Amino acid sequence: MQKITIIGAGRVGEATAQVLAERDLCRVLVLLDIKEGVAAGAALDIQETAPLFGFDTRVIGGTNASLMVDSDLIVITAGIPRKPDMSRSDVLATNVKITNAILDDVLDYAPHSKLLLVSNPVDILTYYAWKKTGWDRSRVMGQAGVLDSSRMAAFVALETGYSVKNINAMVLGGHGDAMVPMTRFTTISGIPISHFLEQKVIDDIVKRSRFGGAEILALKKTSSAYGAPAAAIAEMVEAITCQRCQILPTVALLDGEYAQKGIAMGVPCVLSGQGIEKVIELPLNNAEKKMFDETIKNIKNDLKRL
Repeated sequence: MQKITIIGAGRVGEATAQVLAERDLCRVLVLLDIKEGVAAGAALDIQETAPLFGFDTRVIGGTNASLMVDSDLIVITAGIPRKPDMSRSDVLATNVKITNAILDDVLDYAPHSKLLLVSNPVDILTYYAWKKTGWDRSRVMGQAGVLDSSRMAAFVALETGYSVKNINAMVLGGHGDAMVPMTRFTTISGIPISHFLEQKVIDDIVKRSRFGGAEILALKKTSSAYGAPAAAIAEMVEAITCQRCQILPTVALLDGEYAQKGIAMGVPCVLSGQGIEKVIELPLNNAEKKMFDETIKNIKNDLKRL
């Protein structure tokens, strides 16, 4: 890609900018924030690592929304973070207002871009962005499942002792406590994890995956996670910029898939140069269907608050 803009120079935004620059995924990388000097300082700090990491991406930071002009992809990380004992839904009212203002700027300066939403609650904000822009659903997506799946894979590796390189995990549904870890589709070198782990251990991994973000927040107290989210965002960005046709769990607008319409939630998607090329519909067993129904109920309850 020629140009990518990250809106929000907090910990997630800055960490994401560093990873994208290191991977040399675009020629120009813009970091925007409403706080004077924050984005510019972060951009300069990252730019000075270029000789050490060997990337040619030019990193620019500032407060002026016009810096995003002609961006191919906009990554939105701006918003208030949740605090301990808060759910992702608790930040909805404030983050909708922030996202709305950002979308006004996107429509003015980068109306032909693609959107990747990261701010919470990501399922609701992805739907809101799609509704407000009126863009094709292929151009509006959210990051959640890649992060949740990475956490689950990490926990499987810790329990089994096997290389994480051989572990493929899949977490779908809403990005919240009712997310749907798909243990049936989670494997080690293609072998289901049930071959290696007892059901109680698998259940514990599922629970820990659902509360993975809250666990980090409780430990750090003054900051939520940002390293793993940045890596998850970069995985999606690379799939799009390199046109990999890579299957990744993505918050996507559904149009009949999984018997849902007009709702955004995490499902397996093919990511390519056009954004979401295809939504993949998996056959669900009764237990998975029950979990999907619960996460859909939670998302719809939040949608009523828009």
